[in-house]
Amino acid sequence: QVQLVESGGGLVQAGGSLRLSCKASEATVNRYTMAWFRQTQGQNRVFLAAIGPNGVDTSSTESVKGRFFISRYRVQNTMYLQMNNLKPEDTAVYFCAASRLYLRYDPTQYDIWGQGTQVTVAS
Repeated sequence: QVQLVESGGGLVQAGGSLRLSCKASEATVNRYTMAWFRQTQGQNRVFLAAIGPNGVDTSSTESVKGRFFISRYRVQNTMYLQMNNLKPEDTAVYFCAASRLYLRYDPTQYDIWGQGTQVTVAS
């Protein structure tokens, strides 16, 4: 079973940037769609962006378009989320996930998850 490990979270001031990483334990992840979700306490996980196995096709939610950018570096089995112009409402735990299905936004269609990394944006 592929394992995913997120890193790069932390505390940042509003308007700042962070880059999250998601490292997979096996190269088989390169056959999967990978995605980023976030979750605040008491809420469901919310889709942010997904990237297809080819590393070119992407999908993202409107609320982060123009601010968050997803990419993947297949050679290192790693996916990234570049987050710019961060806002206090971006504060959440960020999860990466992998799915055999193509560019889905529904978290129930992702079967491999990382443990999450906390992002806190101070105003």
